[in-house]
Amino acid sequence: MSLIYKLLYNISNYHQNLRYKIYRNNYSISDDFRFNGKDIFFYGKGYLKIENNSYIGSLSTIQLHENCSVTIGQGCSISHNVRIYTTTKDPDFDFSDKNNIPIKTGDVLIGKNVWIGANVFINPGIKIGDNSVIGANSVVTKNVEPFGIYGGVPAKLLRMKDIK
Repeated sequence: MSLIYKLLYNISNYHQNLRYKIYRNNYSISDDFRFNGKDIFFYGKGYLKIENNSYIGSLSTIQLHENCSVTIGQGCSISHNVRIYTTTKDPDFDFSDKNNIPIKTGDVLIGKNVWIGANVFINPGIKIGDNSVIGANSVVTKNVEPFGIYGGVPAKLLRMKDIK
């Protein structure tokens, strides 16, 4: 490994760890929450609460609109490249009026022991029930029942868990 590569690697790791430390200072994040990879972004003036024993993977983003919140319960496994948003443009609008495009906002609540697969998008105003699963590459547009297994675009109930 060349000296320049080592130096760039160390600078990158330092910057990433500093960013994660700033997140812990700005939001309510459990001490044992794991940033499980690189390039994880939390941004906005909203409220974020993450409970213990959870993690989020590389390239994931949580967008926090002012006066909105995201809550992630304990024991959650959030894979890489997951997007959680509290605001979006209102789709039922004429976009030709660029100055007055209304937005849709809403809190996102992820229950306890939820598993969210890779490349999932969670829309504003969504509640994901405890012990549920969201399959990879899904777009969550409606609330998710506890113990349900969901997948697809838009995500739909595939089946309820068969707990033995």
